[in-house]
Amino acid sequence: MGAYYCAICRQTTFTGKKHIFGKNHQSTLRVVLLKFLEKVKEARRTLKKPQVEKFDCTQHKKTFWCYCCGLEIDRNVTDDNMTVLYGGLLEHMATPEHRRNTHKFWWENKADPKLRDKVIVTEEETERFKVEVAKALESFVEQEDEFIKQQADYIRTQEKNRQEVLQSLLEREAESELFNGANGTDLSAEETVSSQFTPQGSDQQAGSSFVQSMVKAPRAATGQGLTFIGYQDTSNRGNVHTGAVPPWLQEDPLEGTSGAAAHPEIGPSLQGFLKQKEQEKLKKLPPNRVGANFDHSSQTDANWLPSFGRVWNSGRRWQSRHQFRQEEGQKRKKKREPGTEGSKRAKPTEQTTQSDNP
Repeated sequence: MGAYYCAICRQTTFTGKKHIFGKNHQSTLRVVLLKFLEKVKEARRTLKKPQVEKFDCTQHKKTFWCYCCGLEIDRNVTDDNMTVLYGGLLEHMATPEHRRNTHKFWWENKADPKLRDKVIVTEEETERFKVEVAKALESFVEQEDEFIKQQADYIRTQEKNRQEVLQSLLEREAESELFNGANGTDLSAEETVSSQFTPQGSDQQAGSSFVQSMVKAPRAATGQGLTFIGYQDTSNRGNVHTGAVPPWLQEDPLEGTSGAAAHPEIGPSLQGFLKQKEQEKLKKLPPNRVGANFDHSSQTDANWLPSFGRVWNSGRRWQSRHQFRQEEGQKRKKKREPGTEGSKRAKPTEQTTQSDNP
């Protein structure tokens, strides 16, 4: 038998069309039809009551895969202003091509014939759907017009309030200018008369005191509620364009000083951070490991050797440890041998003395 590709199972078989009657194919077909019928059921709910919404590119530009036709179609119908939900799916299901492909799909895959009519929309249903869609579009347009009118009224009221506030402010400024102009003429006349009868010394003192008062007192800046604090002379400092050192690279005058003037350190120091990092690493290791209690801060000379008496150069570590223990045991035996020989020698001498004495 030749190769047969199953679009439902997405695999190629060499058993021919016997694969269609197999358990794997029928179980996969049931899962596919259940998913397909759930989406069709949602679309069929809108046949009697269509839903029209304002266009949203993130939600209404979705597609739908038709297993019967093997095509990807638009789920909704939209003109970039309004969207009829599931309009594209229902329109596709009413076409004669979809009806023909559905009969072919059911025959080739041996699906349940009771489910076939659920994925086909009749002509009567489509005519009824078109009438309901026309009514839904008219009501939606009326709602949008009403909403636009409400927004326009709101904008007009806001603009009217803004104009009234602006007009009131302009009237206040005009009244204050007229009042200041009348007072200014009277003051200028008095100043001209008094200046003619003041001596020169008093003029100089008055001028100096006037300058000092202007330097000390803050002056009102041209603006709403702004106050001039004083000029800051930055001519000697220079800037980046004149080759001066940027402020963030300049030395801090308080750096290195002690007391409250110095800036306190924020956060842990570098040494404390590194120590904490090492402790976090050691927490993951077993607590009873070899060298867990080793004091790394202790100083050792160049002749240091491991506790078992030799440097581990080759082989396994336990082999060198066992060899060391064997050598230690032999050394201990050698130390014990002279003592045992002396005791053995002392025993026969005692026996000879006892035999001589009777």
